Amino acid sequence: MASVPISEGFERRLCVAPMMAWTDRHCRYLHRLAAPRALLFTEMITANALQHGPAERLLRYDPSEHPIAIQLGGSDPALLADAARQAADAGYDEINLNVGCPSPRVSKGRFGACLMQEPELVRDCVAAMHAAVSLPITIKCRLGVDDADSDDLLDRFIEITRAGGCDVYYIHARKALLKGLSPAQNRSVPPLQYGRAYRLRERFPDLCFIINGGIETNEQVREHLTRQDGVMVGRAAYHNPLRLAGMHALIFGGEPADSHALLSGYRAHIERELAAGTRLADMTRHALGLFAGSPGARRWRRLMSDAARLRANDIGLIDEALEMIEPMAA
Repeated sequence: MASVPISEGFERRLCVAPMMAWTDRHCRYLHRLAAPRALLFTEMITANALQHGPAERLLRYDPSEHPIAIQLGGSDPALLADAARQAADAGYDEINLNVGCPSPRVSKGRFGACLMQEPELVRDCVAAMHAAVSLPITIKCRLGVDDADSDDLLDRFIEITRAGGCDVYYIHARKALLKGLSPAQNRSVPPLQYGRAYRLRERFPDLCFIINGGIETNEQVREHLTRQDGVMVGRAAYHNPLRLAGMHALIFGGEPADSHALLSGYRAHIERELAAGTRLADMTRHALGLFAGSPGARRWRRLMSDAARLRANDIGLIDEALEMIEPMAA
């Protein structure tokens, strides 16, 4: 397997995928409790937003989130270089370029998966960021886009973009269909092709490849790690943080955290954030899956979705919900 430079100080054997509207700083805090050594990713943040928007708020994270990668969206090398400098100044551990999002809105802005058809531009973007900062510059992409979906084209994409200074690729093992499918459909309709992702590892043994897409069980993680440098888990981790904790224990050893330990740590975070003015609903939504698979899971989700209590920022809701489901889960 490709070695990760020791100077980086972190591993990529287990990564939590960037997920729009989900992996905000509160979600990441919870995931860090579940997986102390996993590499966490922000939601995609556009270079344009950092240039013209509330950069301080967009770049904010808790120090416990390290190691943390920021995912940037864009296709202007100069804007991306400036965004990379801001991310480096903010203390991020890695900068990842989004070349995989199939959203029509993203494609209209000339970034995301459509960039797989412009590898020279991606190379230039990577090179500009590489020249601007000393952090690792990585790429998250798909296997192909629409009819541009052959192994030869994928190899060409890797060959060209690595010349910009990228040696780490997160591969969502599906192609993107930009014509006719929604982003949600693009997560399930194009078939997974793990073999094609494995082949990249054999074709480019000096590069680092992390596989993404449809990974839900420890058995899958164990199998992928025999063929790839790491795994990236998305919705399975979000909907069931205990599953993420189990994967972390499988890879790094130790006992996985249980629901109560995660809730205890997350509740402390919620209490601090409420005092700082954060809305309760912005945090509790990430904890709805904490008791997934237990007899009280449905009741937990219902109680934690009490609109009136959430509007009142009533943290007592968490304690009452836990008291009500504990007899059911025992």
